[in-house]
Amino acid sequence: MARILIIDDDPQIRDVLRIALKQAGFSTREAGDGPEGLAKALNGQDDLIVLDIGLPGMDGLELCRRLRAEKDTPVIFLTARDDEVDRIVGLELGGDDYVAKPFSPRELVARVRAVLKRSQGQAGANGMLRRGLLEIDPMRHLCRFDGRDVALTQREMGLLVHLMARPGNVYSKAQLSDAVYGPVIHVSDRTLDSHLRNLRAKLADAGAGGAIETVHGVGVRMGPCTRA
Repeated sequence: MARILIIDDDPQIRDVLRIALKQAGFSTREAGDGPEGLAKALNGQDDLIVLDIGLPGMDGLELCRRLRAEKDTPVIFLTARDDEVDRIVGLELGGDDYVAKPFSPRELVARVRAVLKRSQGQAGANGMLRRGLLEIDPMRHLCRFDGRDVALTQREMGLLVHLMARPGNVYSKAQLSDAVYGPVIHVSDRTLDSHLRNLRAKLADAGAGGAIETVHGVGVRMGPCTRA
């Protein structure tokens, strides 16, 4: 279930968004001003943020600018219909889409689904997988972070491809082992840990120290893939 952070100072709009998103199968949490929204965005593990531009305490454009310095969580801006300049600036700051007020809840849900699909490392027509500054081409066995090549073994590439395909998911060691080695091949936790450790070290050397996150007691997942 994808997690959506709603940041808007209007309780009525938050209610409309929460109901529409929950009916569509998403989990939600909320913030009512800029400082609270930034704190939750930086400290949480949201899959997408719905962000009002006209926030008290810190507007949505400044919040997005500060967020992008640390995380690449997808952002959909909520804007007033006439604020074309704000929409343009928001997209230039790293926003992924915008919805003008007043909006249709159905349209908002459709935009959320579309942005999540783009951001979740879905392979395009050329087979490339991208997340943040990280891109991989499984067919050509190529991996690059911020334009820098990262040399991976076959097993390391297999692990990364599986994690990139659904970056919001947390995978246990057993799930990763089945996906990369196959269910009929027994691989010890020590072997899998070794491959993960080497993969993390190579990504860290390239500048992506937080690309693979540990969820203690559960497993691992893709991180924001920005510069550490």
